[in-house]
Amino acid sequence: MTRIIQVSNLSKSYNITHESREKYTSLRDVIARRANKIFSFPKSLSTTSATNEEFWALKDLSFDIEKGDRVGIIGRNGAGKSTLLKILSRITEPTSGEIKIRGRVASLLEVGTGFHPELTGRENIYLNGAILGMSRFEIKKHFDDIVAFAEVEKFLDTPVKRYSSGMYVRLAFAVAAHLEPEILIVDEVLAVGDAQFQKKCLGKMEDVSKNEGRTVIFVSHNMEVVKNLCKKGIVITNGELSYNGGSYESVLNYSQQNYKNILNTNILKRIDREGIGEIKFQDIWIEDKKDNVLTTLAAGDLVKFKVKTSRKDFKKSLYCSIVIKTIEGVRVCTLSSEMMDKKVYIDKCDTFVFEIERFPLSENEYVCDLRMAEKNDDLVQDSIKEVFKFRVIGNDYFKSGQPQGSNIDIFFTDFRFYAE
Repeated sequence: MTRIIQVSNLSKSYNITHESREKYTSLRDVIARRANKIFSFPKSLSTTSATNEEFWALKDLSFDIEKGDRVGIIGRNGAGKSTLLKILSRITEPTSGEIKIRGRVASLLEVGTGFHPELTGRENIYLNGAILGMSRFEIKKHFDDIVAFAEVEKFLDTPVKRYSSGMYVRLAFAVAAHLEPEILIVDEVLAVGDAQFQKKCLGKMEDVSKNEGRTVIFVSHNMEVVKNLCKKGIVITNGELSYNGGSYESVLNYSQQNYKNILNTNILKRIDREGIGEIKFQDIWIEDKKDNVLTTLAAGDLVKFKVKTSRKDFKKSLYCSIVIKTIEGVRVCTLSSEMMDKKVYIDKCDTFVFEIERFPLSENEYVCDLRMAEKNDDLVQDSIKEVFKFRVIGNDYFKSGQPQGSNIDIFFTDFRFYAE
């Protein structure tokens, strides 16, 4: 395979200025400063001071991308993903390191990238094509396809400054995808569009990669989209390359990183929670039918999810729920007392049980969210995400003598099979 992008020891730093000010400024302070400025007193009465800090957005990144690859760039907010894309798009220069790019690059990094607001949609299509180095004839050949994909025929001769953000993104993506760049770079900006258009864009990116051999670099916080669209993944953590491999393995690596610190914190000490907080979750655990505490369970077994609250003198009735998600963040199912129309009375009992006779989830790692609310869901007492992680191992779920191990499906479903 041809390496279309080579990144070697790439780093990018910024100088950040920190200013400290007095919290309150009186009229007397303002007069004193003005007098100081006029008469040039040797001792400044200024209440501001500035310090400079060097911030490394990227640190020593090295990786290769091959022609026709679909690569997902994964990382938390502030990890350095957008900085990397701006360097690859030649919007900004690296502080050190080297990048070799073989081919034309089309970028869609934010709403309005590459568009002139005073020009019409039609004029911006030709402008973007010219920036990509295409002739007028080449642009004209793709013009109708661009307009049809963007669905902005009625507004084609309207200045784009009057477009909604969704219209802006539709036209910008259509231009970037249809004007035949060898490399298409797309940031999270697609999230601005509606669900139908997002699906259309993802299909187009897959098509240009599979059928036209073009390279796609895609940033998203939607892990399922990254797994389904991309073949490879790059995980960036605090500006450093922490993983480079297949998309599924990259998503798993990122998810495990993301949950590691959260899951090691005592639930009562977690500050990233929502709700009134008159009563809070204190603990969650899983037991088997013999009341043994589990962190690993088998599909098909009887299991009991137990949650404990922080106090027992709370008089109001509540509903309690557990949301189970895959470690990639895909919501699988909800266990809720409200579904059973059963209220929780903390003053009578502070530990509650969700019992599942035959646990139906296949082999994988899962995490739990917790929520307590009064009947009116606006009155949330406590809501906290990713509080508990557990693993499901393979088991003979159907009692057929055929153990079911790693499974691409999330659920096992009880069914009967017979011939007629």
